[in-house]
Amino acid sequence: MNIVIRDYDNFKMEQILQLYNSVGWTNYTNNPSMFEAAIKHSLKILAAFVEDRLVGLIRVVGDGYSVIYIQDIIVSPEHQRNGIGKMLVCELDTLYPDVYQKVLLTDNLPHSIQFYKRCGFVLSDDFHCVAFLKFSS
Repeated sequence: MNIVIRDYDNFKMEQILQLYNSVGWTNYTNNPSMFEAAIKHSLKILAAFVEDRLVGLIRVVGDGYSVIYIQDIIVSPEHQRNGIGKMLVCELDTLYPDVYQKVLLTDNLPHSIQFYKRCGFVLSDDFHCVAFLKFSS
């Protein structure tokens, strides 16, 4: 399987919606106008393709100098556990090697925690930090 990672500047919303639907991320797909605005205002979007098919994506927000926040990292179910997620994170590290903080939130599941540890992330607890969230209704 030939996987190509590239900037996704000329994105196709229908491809992105299909990818997010494939993993059930309906908070985005149920509000496509908000999601398209979020995509357009992202700092960076990298995509993974097998042939012309979008199979993975990493979306970053932030200033690109002191902090980047990985808002989304997603791989289609049939392509998970093939190294695509790690390839996306590694490419991001190459693009932003000097950024002081690379931050993300994820599900508190063993396989998620192990994946991000393998990518070089550490739990915020290790720095005696705590994360806070505030959702709009």
